[in-house]
Amino acid sequence: MCRIYSALKTVYPFLRYHRQDPGKMLNLNYTYRLKLNQQQSQTYDAWLETSRRVWNFALAQRKDWYNSRSCRIDACSIKSEYIIRADAPRPTFASQCKALTQARKTNPNLNAANSQMLQQVLRRLEKAFIGMWESERGFPRFKKQGRMRSLLFPQLGVNPIQGSKVKLPGVGWVKMQLSRPIPDGFVAKQAQVVKKASGWYVMLTLSTDVDVPSFAPHGQPIGIDLGLKSFLATSTGEQIARPKFFVDLQCKLRLLQQRASHKKLGSNNWRKAQQKVSRLHEHIHNNRADFHFKLAHHLCDQGGMIFAEDLNLKAWAFGMFSKHSLDAGFGKFLSILEWVCWKRGVYFAKVNPDGTSQTCPNCNHHTGKKDLSERVHRCGECGFQTDRDVAAAMVVMQRGLAAVGHTVKMLGEGLSNSSLLTQESPVL
Repeated sequence: MCRIYSALKTVYPFLRYHRQDPGKMLNLNYTYRLKLNQQQSQTYDAWLETSRRVWNFALAQRKDWYNSRSCRIDACSIKSEYIIRADAPRPTFASQCKALTQARKTNPNLNAANSQMLQQVLRRLEKAFIGMWESERGFPRFKKQGRMRSLLFPQLGVNPIQGSKVKLPGVGWVKMQLSRPIPDGFVAKQAQVVKKASGWYVMLTLSTDVDVPSFAPHGQPIGIDLGLKSFLATSTGEQIARPKFFVDLQCKLRLLQQRASHKKLGSNNWRKAQQKVSRLHEHIHNNRADFHFKLAHHLCDQGGMIFAEDLNLKAWAFGMFSKHSLDAGFGKFLSILEWVCWKRGVYFAKVNPDGTSQTCPNCNHHTGKKDLSERVHRCGECGFQTDRDVAAAMVVMQRGLAAVGHTVKMLGEGLSNSSLLTQESPVL
């Protein structure tokens, strides 16, 4: 157990995070850069193109079936109409996997690619339709050339990792940049090969059978308030400036895009220009992720409980400051913060965000709605004065303490107005 926790303390900034329920398998995704030779790179490029064709064919098959049943039987279009037999079943993941197996017998390109990898493409398409039905996402779209960038291999062989090499389907042993060691007690279950602008990467899913306890509320409480003037403000008075990852490089990105638009479409110079644009986008993404991870660890160093607002970030993405909200990546930061808190044994919870900037943290008096230009909180009831974002973070902390059963000072939510108790729940 100690070795596992020591491995969890050294999470790489680009570690993809996933945690199952307590008492089940613990999965960690480690990302390493691959060093493919020319032949191996050509093999995976061909598999990406085959995966793209499988996606488009399966999507077209489903789309034609839906279009054939989109009109009434007595009101077909005069010009054209999709005609499919009435007893034809709806294409599903199982039926399309059977059709793929039959097609591999006659198609050499399909036969050359890994069968499980192609089945994962169909499974991804099935998830896209489920997301459209249940989560109100958009209709799945066709992928043009170059849009398919990942290959998922759900199974690996016995001992697929030896030193700084990994054995991948289709290409055999591949060198990888072992930026961090594989933790003891973990076994590689599956691998996802991703092609980025900076090269090829492999995301290894490492699994172990261990019961990771969940931590109860304990330690110093901290409330955070997200904003655009400062990235966040804490209940202790600290304010973190908001880095402008995309805005600062927007002029350079516009210049590279203009240069790419002047190149002949499909030429070598056009591909080189597009590569520079992709590298800049990846640079922005890496800087943002690095800032999020470092800030999450900084907050975990200060206390044992962190409370944040349960914000409607989708509404922020369509508001007046949509570009700046998306540039800050608040949703991604909250996901990373929740993961880092779990990894380091810090309790994390979200509270109701309604009226946090309209409530006095000292006397619970409703101060009314403030304009965005008003950056100082002044209470006309008790005279308490502080920064607006800091006051909202203090209200968030008080609501979080009330939610976990701690008594807070001047909360006004049905609890007694007494001093803050220091009762702590034992850590499991």
